[in-house]
Formats: sequence, structure tokens, C-alpha cells
Amino acid sequence: MPELKQLLTDISAAIIDYPEQLVIDEREEGDTIVFTVTVAESDMGKIIGRRGKNAKCLRTVMKAAGNTVGKKIIVDIAE
Repeated sequence: MPELKQLLTDISAAIIDYPEQLVIDEREEGDTIVFTVTVAESDMGKIIGRRGKNAKCLRTVMKAAGNTVGKKIIVDIAE
């Protein structure tokens, strides 16, 4: 779903310092879409956030967006 990937890209790019190094891989498994977010090493702390707050917020927003199209969304952050 290109609009879901674009939403995740826009939100993630706003959080990090080096959006040009942002890579989001998408794979679909039945009714589930798995997004794997890869960022620069120096941006790992920003995308995860203090105590994982940013990552949790990203997952919550994407879960809500997935519900609008009837898909389950999983957001993984690659290390």
C-alpha cells in the first residue's frame, strides 16, 4: 500500500536528522503488512525515542492507518 508507506516515510523523516538515509522496506503477508525502517546509526536514538516513545507512537499511528484499509501493520526498526 503506497499511501501507508508514504505516511510512515513522512513521519519518520520529520523525526530524524538524515532523512536521505531513511530506507523503508515493505512486505505483505496475507492481511499483514510488515514495514522495516532503517536509519543512519546516529538517528537510531531519535527514531526509537526516550524509553521507546517515538517507536510506540509510530506503531500506533500505523496501526490506526492500517485499520482504515483492513490491514494489520507491523513496524520493525532495523538495527
